[in-house]
Amino acid sequence: DLALESNPSDHPRASTIFLSKSQTDVREKRKSNHINHVSPGQLTKKYSSCSTIFIDDSTVSQPNLRSTIKCVTLAIFYHIKNRDSDRSLDIFDEKTHPLTREEVPDDYYKHDPDHKHIYRFVRTLFSAAQLTAECAIVTLVYLERLLTYAEIDICPSNWKRIVLGAILLASKVWDDQAVWNVDYCQILKDITVEDMNEMERHFLELLQFNINVPASVYAKYYFDLRSLADDNNLSFLLEPLSKERAQKLEAISRLCEDKYKDLSKAAMRRSFSADNLVGIRRSNAILS
Repeated sequence: DLALESNPSDHPRASTIFLSKSQTDVREKRKSNHINHVSPGQLTKKYSSCSTIFIDDSTVSQPNLRSTIKCVTLAIFYHIKNRDSDRSLDIFDEKTHPLTREEVPDDYYKHDPDHKHIYRFVRTLFSAAQLTAECAIVTLVYLERLLTYAEIDICPSNWKRIVLGAILLASKVWDDQAVWNVDYCQILKDITVEDMNEMERHFLELLQFNINVPASVYAKYYFDLRSLADDNNLSFLLEPLSKERAQKLEAISRLCEDKYKDLSKAAMRRSFSADNLVGIRRSNAILS
């Protein structure tokens, strides 16, 4: 139970690994800017005023796809950059199981990929397979769960196959229309179905077949990714709140309010069924 509570991919109160790994770089960057008197430059962030409200189109239930992929790949970048060691397994090693027919350089394990490289790899998979932003967040949950359960590190020699395995599993668990392993072979032309199947089997075994992602854990990862974006000046696209958008938000709010009212009524009916032992007492709210 203690191990479970310290694992961020299982417990909502445990801190995400990627956010803690990014903090060293964030602090160093702020310290360097302060010492060198670096100006933040022209302010590009938009702020709401009395006449205009700026909002982005990303919410915890409907995240923005492009922004989410940028944040998830940045989290992977910090995992690789600030890893503790180079612990790995053969099933994820790109030299042993190459994704392309191109020869893997002998020093492939020495060079950390930059954020753009990771982003292009993940974006290509998500675009070709038409995966959702929610799937990207679950991918990161599975990735951190794998690193914790299997006690390995994500490093230059294994990052592509670990990320691919996490995406493969997340797309099957999360998305209604799952992408088959053979479909990924159409995207990554040189990989075989047998290799994909073997990697998926190992990934599941290393996760101890724990593919459950509680809503509270999902929400924690979403908001920690937004914090990561703020720390690294990755801004979400802000647009003025239009009349049409405000009406749409209001309609969604009403639907949610009606839904929770119905749930509350159902809960009250269940309480009265126990021989009317539970009474409901209502009091007027006092606004000061």
